[in-house]
Amino acid sequence: MRNIYTFVLATLLCLLAPSTTVAQIDWHTTPIPEYINQVNATATVRKAPAGNIIIAGKGDSLRAFSSWSGGGGRDTLYAQVANLYKKEFPNVNIYVMPIPTQGAFYCPDGAKEWTRSEGKTIETIFKHLDKEVNPVNIYTTLGTHATEGIYSRTDHHWAALGAYYAAKQFAHVADLPFRDLSHYDTLCVSNYVGTMPTFAKDASIRKNPEVFYYHTPRDIEYTTTYIKYTLDKSRRKVISASAPCEEPFFLKYPDGSRLAYCTFFGGDDRLVHVNTGTKNGRSLLILKDSFGNAVPGYLFYSFEHIHIVDCRYFTKNMKAYVAEHNVTDILFANNISHACMTKTINSYKAYLTQ
Repeated sequence: MRNIYTFVLATLLCLLAPSTTVAQIDWHTTPIPEYINQVNATATVRKAPAGNIIIAGKGDSLRAFSSWSGGGGRDTLYAQVANLYKKEFPNVNIYVMPIPTQGAFYCPDGAKEWTRSEGKTIETIFKHLDKEVNPVNIYTTLGTHATEGIYSRTDHHWAALGAYYAAKQFAHVADLPFRDLSHYDTLCVSNYVGTMPTFAKDASIRKNPEVFYYHTPRDIEYTTTYIKYTLDKSRRKVISASAPCEEPFFLKYPDGSRLAYCTFFGGDDRLVHVNTGTKNGRSLLILKDSFGNAVPGYLFYSFEHIHIVDCRYFTKNMKAYVAEHNVTDILFANNISHACMTKTINSYKAYLTQ
């Protein structure tokens, strides 16, 4: 089912060098091969009543996903912010990992005119990165796993398995150790329906629940410390912050809970620090939206410290925070919509001076 895409990717790799891998390609200058849908290309499609959402297929193959209107020039601005961080932190490794949405892989042919190429937007971001900033191309990586459960059908987020493959690709680019899923326990929340029924105003999505799978690492000690933010009624402004408190990283939700994606440290309105049993002196700062929440749990074997900052909620000064915590690596891990959002770009700039 993935033969065409695999062929295109394999041809590209062979042209570059016989032993080249996706992680070794210089994506600053290399065109990203467009993914060709071999999963549900012929599925029926319709527009949802709300939210610029496309509904494809039916029954347990039904998917609801947002259309993509393009970067609108903000893709270039996002790259410039990453470049700015490299100038501010010349001794820190900077990585940019734009996260595609499920529409990049599961848009049927009948809905192609309703959306644009996410791969082209990611390619534009990479082309505008300085050479000292490291692109992490997970669009190509995820395309080779599109027949697997890498995205939720009923939620706007990806699935934990997609984040696993992304974290693996990032670790390879960063030249760090990474452990496969045999080192994790697989847990699940059955009868799960995510955010899409609310966003799309379409009851058919709710009638087709799925299973939410996630993975917890074994044989490694770690502690998680939170500073929790209190937000105003609009949930756009932090009005107070708690004292640091130690709580679990993974939360367990019952079957049928629509909050299953909050399994990863409970949500976005907090500053997170994970101290792991990996003693290698590497300290990662992840700049993310909610898509990025699923990534750090796969990096406990790769970093000694992991700091997690949301693009909407951070009250400290970034320069002081990086210095205080001896950050060695910064990863921009935003889904493509947030990456191309003026508010996200401006927030990352403001964090340097607030």
